[in-house]
Amino acid sequence: MISEISILPIQLSYPIDDRIITALVLNDAPLIMKFDHVLSDDECQALIESASSRLTRSKLANKEVSQIRTSSSMFFDENENPFIAAIENRIASLMHVPRSHNEGLQVLHYEPGQEFKPHHDYFGPHHPSSQNNRISTLILYLNDVEEGGETTFPRLGIAVKPTKGSAVYFEYFYNDPQINELTLHSGGPVIRGEKWVATQWMHRQPT
Repeated sequence: MISEISILPIQLSYPIDDRIITALVLNDAPLIMKFDHVLSDDECQALIESASSRLTRSKLANKEVSQIRTSSSMFFDENENPFIAAIENRIASLMHVPRSHNEGLQVLHYEPGQEFKPHHDYFGPHHPSSQNNRISTLILYLNDVEEGGETTFPRLGIAVKPTKGSAVYFEYFYNDPQINELTLHSGGPVIRGEKWVATQWMHRQPT
């Protein structure tokens, strides 16, 4: 399933569930793609409403609170209810990795001035989770942001504007660490309005 070329088959569109998810390749290696029509407006709103009362201050992978990451967030339990299970199934089909390899779906909320400074999603060699490292990320945008909040890949000159129902996808499973390092990315500070996203990470082996 996982080759050195890409994890998912690169297509212009992906028929999944009751929709056609359209795709645009933003970068070849590491693979970065923009997807549209991943979630409906109603699904975006349902995720926001389900998460809003459960938010706490976001932490880094080492469980520490830091000015590097100033949003609020929460995790859904895997298969928490039929709605979440359906979203997880769609995401797993799109990311072309079995659901058994995923972390719980995370929802994040950014108010004006809040951001996630440049970082990698995979774990360093000394992190306990590096033995079953993350291999890919899908960031789903749950609302339109008035200004700011772009997902930026500074080493590649790529910036993705949050658009409700769309998503940005990227991989970092490569044997060449220099390719993985190019996935350095940030969630830029929100300037006006607010930003809601849902993030799914996949691992090399079942979690």
